[in-house]
Amino acid sequence: MKNPIESFDRLQPGMVTILGVPYDENSSFMKGPASAPPRIREVLNSGSINLCSESGIDLGAELRFHDLGDLNLSIGAAAFEQIEKAITDLLERKVIVLSLGGDHAITYPILKAYGKKYDKLSILHLDAHPDLYDEFEGNRYSHACPFARIMEDNLAGRLVQIGIRTMNPHQHTQAERFGVEVIDMQKWRPDTVLDLTGPVYLSLDMDVLDPAFAPGVSHHEPGGLSTRDVLNIIQGINAPIVGADIVEFNPKRDSSGITAIAAAKFLKEIAARMVETGNWKLET
Repeated sequence: MKNPIESFDRLQPGMVTILGVPYDENSSFMKGPASAPPRIREVLNSGSINLCSESGIDLGAELRFHDLGDLNLSIGAAAFEQIEKAITDLLERKVIVLSLGGDHAITYPILKAYGKKYDKLSILHLDAHPDLYDEFEGNRYSHACPFARIMEDNLAGRLVQIGIRTMNPHQHTQAERFGVEVIDMQKWRPDTVLDLTGPVYLSLDMDVLDPAFAPGVSHHEPGGLSTRDVLNIIQGINAPIVGADIVEFNPKRDSSGITAIAAAKFLKEIAARMVETGNWKLET
């Protein structure tokens, strides 16, 4: 895979860029999401599916769609610094970034970059888990903690979480502390209206899906959303989507390949909505 840094200078404002962030150092219980970006691309480019979104946008012919490849990351704190810098460099070029994780820990350094550019960012977080622990197993940067760090740093004006079904007392307290709007699975209905105003950052953890639709995740949590539910949420976002990530896909547990296909489908639909709602024009 090409070095994405070498491709940055060829970007034009308004482009939707795919950036792989192969990192799972802060995963608990099971590693594996670091290998997700190339697996998602493999499915996307396999010929078994096309690059058209359900709205009719052909990403294969779309000049505003560009895959930058994967970051080459170090270990430890240096990896977070590399992620933040790469996203900062891309945002300075006025492009829209769709990051492929990796575990959910990557969302924190990504949002640190976004916080430099956007005030009052609205985050839409789809997940089985609220990821609001102050620390998990002694690690404040665990994939179970990114939204605690994000809200502590005032990187978002609003955090809306959908699909939650593992909220414990500590995380409930954290949600109240940070003013998080939680729509858990007991409250979720297909006709739930999301009153989102831009700019919006979408963080999609693959375990928001019921394991029947996505067995290829590290933490199976029954009772989740269907693939169609998630697609309807993505397609219903009317505010400008200025960034997104797809995280926690674990190819090691995806023997059937169904989770990779779902992740590739979500990539297409998110990228299409970014093209449709983007508020920049390509320079000529």
